[in-house]
Amino acid sequence: MSEAPHGAPIKTPGQLIAAVVAAFAIPIVIIWLLAYNVNETVRTGAGTDELADAAVAKRIAPIAQVTVRDANAPHVYKTGEEVFKAVCVTCHGTGAAGAPKFGNSADWAPRIAQGYDTLLHTALTGKGAMPPRGGTSPDDYSDYEIARAVVYMADHGGANFPEPAAPAQGASATATAQAAPGASGASAQSPADASAQAAGQQAAAAMAALNSASKAEPASAPATTTASADANQAGKALYQQVCQACHAAGVLGAPKFGNKADWAPRLKDPMDTIYNYALHGKGNMPPKGGSQASDADVKAAVDYMVSAAK
Repeated sequence: MSEAPHGAPIKTPGQLIAAVVAAFAIPIVIIWLLAYNVNETVRTGAGTDELADAAVAKRIAPIAQVTVRDANAPHVYKTGEEVFKAVCVTCHGTGAAGAPKFGNSADWAPRIAQGYDTLLHTALTGKGAMPPRGGTSPDDYSDYEIARAVVYMADHGGANFPEPAAPAQGASATATAQAAPGASGASAQSPADASAQAAGQQAAAAMAALNSASKAEPASAPATTTASADANQAGKALYQQVCQACHAAGVLGAPKFGNKADWAPRLKDPMDTIYNYALHGKGNMPPKGGSQASDADVKAAVDYMVSAAK
């Protein structure tokens, strides 16, 4: 009995090409259909939300913001947590330059053993790489607010200090801070405290004089001069509130304020590069120094420090 002849299914070059194409195309189509049907979520590309209401409102928002306050309203003091996040977190958040790290009981134990009075005195007068008041001024945060930050950090490090008593209406926040937890009971201020309070009063008087002088400027002053002065003041204020904590003493390799030798290698880069470092961080410096300042104010602070180093 003879066997039936076996013929190949692909007999022409066209059939061979079609088979090869189908061998690649069919699996790809199957994989694509599976992927598409498994995940049907809507994907948006970069920039597709540019016309969203929130994005449009942010772009057209005015640069200047007006805050209306009641001059007769009682002063609202910052909490210890607010002061910590605004000032102390730059070093205490990471334990930079030997600062006791927030929440680390081992770091805080020897400090807590010294007592509340010593901790407050150290915070107000500075020690080692930490500048007085964390680089701020009495106009930025009162002694009472600094005391609240000390208690906040110490209590999270294992202490049990009570919250400092709020100053009475019209009373000095400095006196209240000195009479807070662990105070010896003496009511008289030390010479150092009296000197610090006097310096704060002089600074306040100087600021009032500057404000009076600015109000007395002739209306014909060029707008560019006013804008430049405002930017310089904003840069100086941000430096004193944030940047001074590291740049005043050159902490962790930060170029020291006014030191031309420290700033010379940095100034070899274009200003846009220096702005970028300040805005997005570099090395141990967090973006914007750990603050929530606007890009314009950060650039103004950079200009302020650069001008002091030229």
